[in-house]
Amino acid sequence: MKYLNEFRDGEAARRLAGEIRRIATRRWAVMEVCGGQTHSIIRNGIDQMLPTEVELIHGPGCPVCVTPLETIDKALAIASRPEVIFCSFGDMLRVPGSARDLFQVKSEGGDVRVVYSPLDAVTLARQNPDRQVVFFGIGFETTAPANAMAVHLARRQGLENFSMLVSHVLVPPAMEAILGAPHCRVQAFLAAGHVCSVMGLRQYPPLAERYSVPIVATGFEPLDILEGIRRAIAQLEAGESRVENAYERAVTLEGNAAALKMLDEVFEVTDRAWRGIGVIPRSGWRLSAAYRAFDAELRFAVTGIQAVESPLCHAGEVLQGAIKPHQCPAFGRECTPRTPLGATMVSTEGACAAYYHYGRFLDDEALASR
Repeated sequence: MKYLNEFRDGEAARRLAGEIRRIATRRWAVMEVCGGQTHSIIRNGIDQMLPTEVELIHGPGCPVCVTPLETIDKALAIASRPEVIFCSFGDMLRVPGSARDLFQVKSEGGDVRVVYSPLDAVTLARQNPDRQVVFFGIGFETTAPANAMAVHLARRQGLENFSMLVSHVLVPPAMEAILGAPHCRVQAFLAAGHVCSVMGLRQYPPLAERYSVPIVATGFEPLDILEGIRRAIAQLEAGESRVENAYERAVTLEGNAAALKMLDEVFEVTDRAWRGIGVIPRSGWRLSAAYRAFDAELRFAVTGIQAVESPLCHAGEVLQGAIKPHQCPAFGRECTPRTPLGATMVSTEGACAAYYHYGRFLDDEALASR
């Protein structure tokens, strides 16, 4: 219970918020990269504890939200095949494709199964040699090592009926794309602590230097986030732009050596499309040549799919920090968790879901005027 209570102390949180209020002398915009951080901020009211000088902008760090619509449609096509057992984490089942989701495929007779680890899918492949078992491998640097291990294990066991639909994305290229956008307002980043725990911090100093932006690796509990904000504001006020580690109990400079070795063996960097954002160069992973035989996209030849995004959905602007979820005209009306237009409304890390579940339907200014 140490880390559940120690980093949720209300009095310590108020002291940190007071310190931020003391040092913030002008308006600053800080982006928290990870959707898990966004949910913690909204759930704990951290944004409402901050002075008006500090604005938090929600970033694109939700693996479900950024999985391209075309990839969702490919998953639906593969999962509909009678010879396939399609395995996924549960949060992908309600993500809408162009016309339906994986739950609908399952209701129509598709063999769609929720697993709790990619290794569960490998086990299913070993137990069902007459079926094709496909795992939906999405996510950031946090989930990629386990997925890499699953493919590695499948090859070592000689499983010819296992494959993976890969849609892994990398955080630093997305941060750079945001900073390079014409209307970028981000002046500092709270880097996602779990990503940094895998990859280390070495990839961030060039970014901080090139764009003169402070980057603070931050955890997910209230005090973690407030301390990250405090350090970011302190740097901005001092005119500094360096990388800091505010999550030392999990993050090191070098990262996780074993995970990095597995990633380097199984994956190679590639251009990758992000839902609502577009293609970001060298922002994703695909299976390397040695493991290409396990690529479900090639095995099932799911090409020529024309994805159709809802014209009402503004999730792409939410993911880039251009608007807040409740500023989307469809938020809470045409788009709800029961009738989602985009992944940001159904994902457990989606910014729209956070605003909906915690009742953030109006801007603070609008609330104050009522």
